[in-house]
Amino acid sequence: MTQHPPSQPPRQPEDASQHTAPLWYEQTQAQHPAYSPVVPQAPAETRPAAMTQPGARPPRSAQPRRLAELGAVAVLAAVLASSGTYAVTRPDPAASPAAQATASPSTSASPVVQADASAPNWSATAAAVSPSVVAISITGGQSSGQGSGVIFDTKGHILTNNHVVAAGGDGSRLSVTLNDKRTYDATVVGTDPSTDLAVIKLTDGPDDLKAVALGDANSLKVGDQVMAVGNPLGLAGTVTTGIVSALNRPVTTSDQSQDPSAPQSSEPVVTNAIQTSAAINPGNSGGALVNAGGQLVGINSAIASLGSGGASSQGGNIGIGFAIPVNEVRSIADQLISSGKATHPYLGVASKNDVVADGSARRAAAVLTDVVRGTPADQAGLRAGDAVIAVDGESVDGFLSLVAQVRERSVGDKVTLKVVRDGQSRNVDVTLIAKPANP
Repeated sequence: MTQHPPSQPPRQPEDASQHTAPLWYEQTQAQHPAYSPVVPQAPAETRPAAMTQPGARPPRSAQPRRLAELGAVAVLAAVLASSGTYAVTRPDPAASPAAQATASPSTSASPVVQADASAPNWSATAAAVSPSVVAISITGGQSSGQGSGVIFDTKGHILTNNHVVAAGGDGSRLSVTLNDKRTYDATVVGTDPSTDLAVIKLTDGPDDLKAVALGDANSLKVGDQVMAVGNPLGLAGTVTTGIVSALNRPVTTSDQSQDPSAPQSSEPVVTNAIQTSAAINPGNSGGALVNAGGQLVGINSAIASLGSGGASSQGGNIGIGFAIPVNEVRSIADQLISSGKATHPYLGVASKNDVVADGSARRAAAVLTDVVRGTPADQAGLRAGDAVIAVDGESVDGFLSLVAQVRERSVGDKVTLKVVRDGQSRNVDVTLIAKPANP
């Protein structure tokens, strides 16, 4: 990807189609083809790894895909101990009106009450969450693969990643295996490639499905303990634990074909991701990231991997995984279930990475290169040259970060941008609208 020359009309950052850093590609191991998450690149001497997406795991004969390099991602290590603790498992909140009454409208009651939040009993959490996580198989079509999913409701709707259901191409068949080994066919309800989310539905599903309890990603803190549940490498029902290593990590992924002349997707995925040290591997995509109380806080979607290609490259977990926050997941899932498609928030600017003066200091920012007339940004008084350094108090250090912050919100949300203009910072309130079909 290259920058568009100045003579071309600027595009909107919500499209994430300009001002991207140059990428180099490598070929991963044939048995683990993957998509390629990218973050803003650091200088070459500091680049530690390449990024992969744990995606639907294709067979050995499937064609490898290229991976884009990971830059400027810190590796955080964690040691997790949980001895001598116990927990209480609550009844299914769906069957308990009293428990539901204590939950906020956007969250579900925690199915597990930990006696010691600092040392969770993960056995209790796994027992509560595992029945809500499924293994997904894709067969026929152009290829085959495996992934994970999360039961969203008792009507049989399953949350997963778009790249999982798209792995087989046209004409593929989806089957879903529950935690108790019962298997059902499934059909696609709706997909949203720009967020890498999809909803499928069981065909003639059972009446005893257990929907996952929904949490609130905004309540997460760096250092919080979490558990990943999914189907890595076809090993259904696998659980791993770790911590929240970072929040609001802007990660972009795209479906990159090995053939450079092949058509690319029109809009890459950009996620304001939860970074976790919980082990995530190929096949974990679409699975659950939960807190100690058993509430869903994210959908696992991407991993980092070491190596520079060839047989020596490492295609599995190295302690850096990424999940789509549940607040964004819930918004997209509700839309896909109701209409089969999703709308996205729109600000109406184009931007680039730059460094600006902030008082006596300097800081990285998303500097606006264009403000589209009549858009929320224009109506709020933003103009080219303004440097956005925060959205609702969350730091913005480049165009990709700004895109991710906008994408995770909903149409109609009012956001406060902190903007540096002429060396002085100010707050600007903007109400996001639905992204037009041809912005």
